[in-house]
Amino acid sequence: MDTINDFIASALPYTEWPMFLLLIGGGLFLVFYSKFMPYRFFGHAIAITAGKYDDENSVGDVSSFQALSAAVAATVGLGNISGVAIAIHDGGPGVVFWIWMTALIGMCIKFYSCSLSIMYRGTDSDGKLQGGPMYYITKGLGEKARPLAVFFAVCGLFGFLGVFTANQFTETFMSVVEPSTAFFEMSDQNWKWTIGIILAIITSFVIFGGLTKIAKVASAIVPFMVALYLVAVLVVMALNSEMILPSLKMILTEAWNLKSAATGGFWGLVIIGVRRAMFSNEAGLGSAPMYHGQSKNDEPIREGLVAMLGPFIDTILVCTFTAIVIILSGAYLEDTSGIVMTLSAFKTTLFGWGDVLLMVIVTAFALSTLFTYSYYGVKSLSFLTNAKIGRLYNWYFVIMIVFAAVASLDLVKNLIDLSYALMVIPNMIAVLLLAPKVNAEMKKYLIKLKDGRS
Repeated sequence: MDTINDFIASALPYTEWPMFLLLIGGGLFLVFYSKFMPYRFFGHAIAITAGKYDDENSVGDVSSFQALSAAVAATVGLGNISGVAIAIHDGGPGVVFWIWMTALIGMCIKFYSCSLSIMYRGTDSDGKLQGGPMYYITKGLGEKARPLAVFFAVCGLFGFLGVFTANQFTETFMSVVEPSTAFFEMSDQNWKWTIGIILAIITSFVIFGGLTKIAKVASAIVPFMVALYLVAVLVVMALNSEMILPSLKMILTEAWNLKSAATGGFWGLVIIGVRRAMFSNEAGLGSAPMYHGQSKNDEPIREGLVAMLGPFIDTILVCTFTAIVIILSGAYLEDTSGIVMTLSAFKTTLFGWGDVLLMVIVTAFALSTLFTYSYYGVKSLSFLTNAKIGRLYNWYFVIMIVFAAVASLDLVKNLIDLSYALMVIPNMIAVLLLAPKVNAEMKKYLIKLKDGRS
């Protein structure tokens, strides 16, 4: 494992600048190119999600609200709860500011990419409707761009493994339940194997059921868990209300700390922020378009507007709340990273049982994330081969859950960072090249809205 980790860690720096330029540079271009349209229609996006414009006759598998729930299930999860802790551990509190900036830009990227996923839908070898980067690359840019789509799908075979989630869930269980004392004596390593196997079995029950089951389970658990998490955080903030402003002030002042202690100085800090924000809301990654591409919606712009709420919910709201708890509890000063840091923050602030509550929430998030990710991987493999072979991805996915439970946080984090950075490249190139097509659709949509025909 160490050898693999060293190799991945040495490859990572080469992906930093392409990722940074495409996400931030490309994202800023889209923000101005869209004339701030996604932000101006924020209220309209909420109305669409509430089902005000649902059309029963549209093609697709799931409603816009379900697609958003599933996409938010995959994103509001451990990326927000432990991802923020990793970011603060690696770059200090100031990194949160850069996470916000990336999320605001990410909303616009999400708008463009998910609109494209409805504009250019394809069908797989079973004749089922599919959407996502592989399809808007080949249909929007033409067959000559197929290598880009293949490159994306190959990276997706690694990027869509649930390894980070499985790893962080195992850590949570080990540190909260302490199974060796609670159940029976066994070495930590053996407990990790056991947790991995149990997690794999539970996941396979849902995964082998297919998409509609996933959407149902996700739209049932997620809103409830997000609400529970927010209530817990608001209680912590109410109990320590005098600490909230100093925490926010610290985030803002540290963000511009040019003598930052982060590896790589100030730019290192910004890169950590961009990385973790992308891990938190997946903007620019190309995963959400796969889900939104199957939404019952024939109006691309409408789907794009629904999708852009994703980064807002999970990064601007959930990540900020997590960060404030970590900072006001003082947990960021401890030498822990990932979920262990967040657990300790909750334990100190919620009367000593906050870590148990967080474990319940993490369990739900972990399962919902594992259920949704396997689906992305199946799509990638189906695109490279056919729908029948694509389903075999699930077996590989389930086996890797067991491996992740035993692996180190570093290895898992680096594997995902590398795959994500590589997936951003083909996806963002396609989104930028196809942006004029989205703008043309946007003009039509706004005219329809004015006429009240939308």
